[in-house]
Amino acid sequence: MAFTLPKLEYAYNALEPYIDARTMEIHHTKHHQAYIDNLNKAIAGTDAEKLSIEEICRNVSQYPVAVRNNGGGHYNHTMFWQWMAPNAGGEPIGEIGQAIIKTFQSFDNFKTQFSQAAMGRFGSGWAWLIVDANKNLVIGSTPNQDNPLMDVSELKGTPVLGIDVWEHAYYLHYQNRRADYVNAFYNVINWKKVNELYLNAIK
Repeated sequence: MAFTLPKLEYAYNALEPYIDARTMEIHHTKHHQAYIDNLNKAIAGTDAEKLSIEEICRNVSQYPVAVRNNGGGHYNHTMFWQWMAPNAGGEPIGEIGQAIIKTFQSFDNFKTQFSQAAMGRFGSGWAWLIVDANKNLVIGSTPNQDNPLMDVSELKGTPVLGIDVWEHAYYLHYQNRRADYVNAFYNVINWKKVNELYLNAIK
């Protein structure tokens, strides 16, 4: 089964003014679609066609670099759309909110560290909040389209939140002002989804 572009659960303009409609449309229909098209080409006729994107990421060292780059791009963006929602943001809710306070002492401390991970990633990449092998919350970042599921990643764990810091994610609206984009992201975080992922990760 070939991978396909997931449908967004909200309109392209639903995250405005924080994420503009044109960026969302191009990001979803052009960038994400290109990762999917290239991934499907890279795995055509191989056993990887029968695997989930998570399984491919976990064993990505066994595949050509095109699978790493485009498979990562597909997984990362599939999650990214779910990590954002209209009328969202604010303080984290439920168990993830409690875990953030326990781990980082305050939500403000979490935001500071998460923003530092996003700002400190040189060039293109992602910043993450993950659950590690010891069920602890950890903040980190990865280059390009790598993610913490990958067996090649220095940062390893289950992603529960991530932000895309490739320029294509923000340049039309924010130009070179990555910090403004990162700050805006806190207004669209879908904490309900993050909490759901966290509960699954600590089972």
